[in-house]
Amino acid sequence: MTSAHTKKRILTGDRPTGKLHLGHYVGSLSNRIKLQDQYECFFIIADLHTLTTKPTKEEISVIPQNIRDLVIDHLAVGIDPEKVTFYIQSAVKEVYQLNLIFEMLVTVPRLSRLPSIKEMARNAHIEEEQVPFGLLGYPVLQAADILMHRAHLVPVGKDNEAHVEITREIARRFNYLYGEIFPEPDVLVPDVGTLPGADGQGKMSKSAGNAIFLSDDAKTVEQKVRGMYTDPNRIRADIPGRVEGNPVFAYHDAFNPNLDEVNDLKERYRQGKVGDVEVKKKLAVALNNFLDPFRERRAMYEAKSAMVDEIIAAGNERTRAIARETVAMMEEAMGLTYFRV
Repeated sequence: MTSAHTKKRILTGDRPTGKLHLGHYVGSLSNRIKLQDQYECFFIIADLHTLTTKPTKEEISVIPQNIRDLVIDHLAVGIDPEKVTFYIQSAVKEVYQLNLIFEMLVTVPRLSRLPSIKEMARNAHIEEEQVPFGLLGYPVLQAADILMHRAHLVPVGKDNEAHVEITREIARRFNYLYGEIFPEPDVLVPDVGTLPGADGQGKMSKSAGNAIFLSDDAKTVEQKVRGMYTDPNRIRADIPGRVEGNPVFAYHDAFNPNLDEVNDLKERYRQGKVGDVEVKKKLAVALNNFLDPFRERRAMYEAKSAMVDEIIAAGNERTRAIARETVAMMEEAMGLTYFRV
């Protein structure tokens, strides 16, 4: 990490809600593997964000294991802890201070216009009149995460660009009032696709129960592939089938490197000369070949749990140092240094 200071800084990450699946790999992890060589990367484990919709003690109790699973999933797919910094959001207390100050720089009507807040409330089955202040302020806490690092880039999907715009507005407002402290972070929208759920209903999701997890063993993968949806109008193997929109072939395209095999299966499927059983069997082989290196690395890290804890602890400490520096710069710019001992 000796050349990190010459690279632009990125903040990205996830809420610790459980193990990651193939949809996460396609949508974010594959891109993060590339980013780690191009930028100074900070991967936040955003446990405070989970409290906006799941604040009970019982729900909090599973977070520690979810954190370890989340980090191990990243390490298993090839994220290098020597190149990136993992840290736990709540372990860096300065984020609370930044969040409080930034709340003074944005209006309630501005936050209320964000459609994503209403969508998050609906997904959490929260009535509009019961939306907690913390959920309304979700983008402000995100701004604290990003600006604490004085990050230059934030990789997000198109549906989250509006949140980063809130961060840019807060940075501009702070800089206007108190002096130039924060860069206005740019959005980095990765050129990645989405993966349909194994049931063919929307994208892959833990909550929908249609996910193939990166941690699934070979037999579990085979079982899930056997149960995958295909062309609903194809009731026999000798009936020509649709490849487009067929989840099984979407997975072949994403994970089967044998293009000749995939093209042959597609051609025969369209002609009604191959059954779903063969197509799925070859998909299961391809998926397990893809996941085998991840399983090997996962087993190594699971056997050395202390190493994972050390990676997180080191990331927390490195982030705290940056956070203290940012807070000191802010207080100096704002004149909040009076009567300091």
